[in-house]
Amino acid sequence: MTVANVREGFAPFGEWQTWYRVTGDLSSAPAPLVVVHGGPGCTHDYVVAIADVADFGRAVVHYDQLGAGRSTHLADRDASFWNVELFLDELDNLLDHLGIAARYHLLGQSWGGMLGAEHAIRRPEGLRSLVLSNSPASMELWSSEAKILRAQLPPDVEATLNRHEAAGTVNDPEYLAATQFYYDRHLCRVLPNPPEVLRTNEYLAQDPTVYHTMNGPNEFYCVGTLRDWSVVNEVHRINVPTLLISGRYDEATPATVQPFFDEIPDVRWEIFDESSHMPFIEEPDKYVHVVESFLAAHDA
Repeated sequence: MTVANVREGFAPFGEWQTWYRVTGDLSSAPAPLVVVHGGPGCTHDYVVAIADVADFGRAVVHYDQLGAGRSTHLADRDASFWNVELFLDELDNLLDHLGIAARYHLLGQSWGGMLGAEHAIRRPEGLRSLVLSNSPASMELWSSEAKILRAQLPPDVEATLNRHEAAGTVNDPEYLAATQFYYDRHLCRVLPNPPEVLRTNEYLAQDPTVYHTMNGPNEFYCVGTLRDWSVVNEVHRINVPTLLISGRYDEATPATVQPFFDEIPDVRWEIFDESSHMPFIEEPDKYVHVVESFLAAHDA
């Protein structure tokens, strides 16, 4: 993994601060890649392997979104505070702070891709290309597909999930064990999970405010404020070349991604056969090659 020429800092964002990490030189010739992590409420740690794109001479920017990781935490804010516009504003602020708003690529993973699609729909002038990695076009699709994936679990595992959700006991150890069974199939198939995934999980456990508010208790029981989110009717407005990435065993199933492929004018789709939701961990060399090749073709 790339370790040379890494710097960290904070971008003031209103009264708060957004922590960021830059791998490589932002003044180098290729347009930098900005990586937007998932959650909402996770951290950059689990997607840090994407920094290997910097080995090709391209700067890579990671950051922890507000309410997560090393950025400002606001556990006392109510649900209305945590909304898509807040995180779009934070992204714009970071681009301005780093001086790259005039020329950049954007890669969003999971929720980060949902945010990335929202960003691209607004047609920012500096956006050169978009990578939507393991991201759904709507939460209705995500939830309906999760029901299908759950039905494919062993009957006792599915029954455990249903029983505890009906009882409201989603913190019960039995429920958490059943949740992990689903994750091992559809979230990350590298077992045990690597340290960078565990670091994100640790941060999330310390302050799950954003995740619980916007998503829910886990990846497949989505009862938070994002439950009705959709860009299905807007993605036709994305006017930059777009790469879709998903895994063969991904919780972001083909049905959740299909609207992007159907409606974005300039789009291609790469499916990673040995991956679930984290192909940058499950098939890292291929992932970096696919992403960098796509970015290089659209630097102009």
